[in-house]
Amino acid sequence: MVVDFLVHKEGDDVGIAVRDISANEKIKGKTLEGEKFYELETREDIPLGHKIALRDIKEGEKIKEYGEVIGKATKNITKGSHVHVHNIRSLRWG
Repeated sequence: MVVDFLVHKEGDDVGIAVRDISANEKIKGKTLEGEKFYELETREDIPLGHKIALRDIKEGEKIKEYGEVIGKATKNITKGSHVHVHNIRSLRWG
């Protein structure tokens, strides 16, 4: 199966685009281990290497990638949306 995004660990809140993805595309992804598969529709353009929300995330919620918390949502993020500096703040820097 050809995939459009990869998920580092099962249970992560975001996947990583392996190509430039356009808004309103139906896309497929899988975990790196290939044990879990995902299908979703994008809400906006997502550049290669950027994050995509695998679920609805509420403002203030912690976001996981690599099985670890990487930041907190600064506003509501809809499943299939681009996750980047405009809607997430790293917890690393406070």
